[in-house]
Amino acid sequence: MRVLLSTIGSRGDVQPLLALALELRALGHEPRLCAPPDFRDLIDGYGLSFVPIGPEVRNTAKSPRPSPAPSPEALRQIAAATVAGQFETVGAAAEDCDAIVGAGSLQIATRSIAELRGIRYFFAAYCPITLPSARHAPPHLSRLGETPAGESADYGALWEQEARRWNDTFGAALNEQRTAAGLNPVADVQSHIFTDHPLLAADATLGPWPTPADLEVLQTGAWILRDERPLPADLEAFLEADKPPVYFGFGSMRATQETGRAMVEAARELGFRAIVSKGWADLAPVEEIDCLPIAEVNQQALFPRVAAVVHHGGAGTTTAATRAGVPQVVVPQLYDQHYWAQRIHDLGIGQAHPPVEPTAGSLVTALRHALRPDVADRARTVAGAIRSDGATVAAQHLTA
Repeated sequence: MRVLLSTIGSRGDVQPLLALALELRALGHEPRLCAPPDFRDLIDGYGLSFVPIGPEVRNTAKSPRPSPAPSPEALRQIAAATVAGQFETVGAAAEDCDAIVGAGSLQIATRSIAELRGIRYFFAAYCPITLPSARHAPPHLSRLGETPAGESADYGALWEQEARRWNDTFGAALNEQRTAAGLNPVADVQSHIFTDHPLLAADATLGPWPTPADLEVLQTGAWILRDERPLPADLEAFLEADKPPVYFGFGSMRATQETGRAMVEAARELGFRAIVSKGWADLAPVEEIDCLPIAEVNQQALFPRVAAVVHHGGAGTTTAATRAGVPQVVVPQLYDQHYWAQRIHDLGIGQAHPPVEPTAGSLVTALRHALRPDVADRARTVAGAIRSDGATVAAQHLTA
């Protein structure tokens, strides 16, 4: 069976699909990945078929956010180009495939391509809050500390509002391409993409699907890529030289050099050394006896050896830190990161930092809470409940 796995986004979007691809291959199937060109070397390294789509996305971490935000008309123009590009690139990549998995909500054309080719289609989400439910607000409207809560909150109305936003942005572009291909137009872009039976690639302890719910979701567990790379020699030496340091890293998110300096200052004030992941923002703190800047490394090997993990709240990093059993501080910026920050707080395994640029003082306050013995004990307990077989469950479901 040949399966196309398609996504657009950062490493946090691509790495779970890579884990799924390896499970599919282990079962004797032929996976093919369609993702941004940034990840060619990563995917080629596993000997998997790769089709690049769109421009490189890495430089977005260094670019300032557009101000003012794009107008609705500008967004529709961007959407038209995006959808046309997906029909062309994903459509070609799906040739001779038996099924397509579209991961992440930017997979606007993927279901239509499966329909054109008469093959099976699956949508996968990495976070519960990205799927419609009367129990939570959409991620677009879910900012930490600002979302409505409680039984009286009308989340259904918010999801209806979100559906209208999707139609306004993508409806014309999608239906233009569908009409040209001989397909009927769709009235609801959001439900068309998500389907009635989406997959949820998130751990049920860390990010449970709320019940009761209107949408029938298969929660497989997180799709975790097994990483057996050794840590670099300089990192090993740094870890061995003294007590466990604090890890800081914002992955593919925007971050300023001032933020990098604040990280180091916060660790020093609390008597800890700092490991700072440069990330896509290319943070560049000065390497000193108490600070080590690092490139991307094996988090599965590193996180169990640090005192705490301070991060942006991406699904993959949150899962890795939770599996490691270490306290966390989550500094959310956008989308589902606010949800993961709240979950870390609710589970008692760390602290949710306010969704603003951190300072040394704010990081000290958050870390003081996260480093309390009761929080560390709770983090170790929750770690034992996190499953690691989500990609296996998903691969078996796709090929049943």
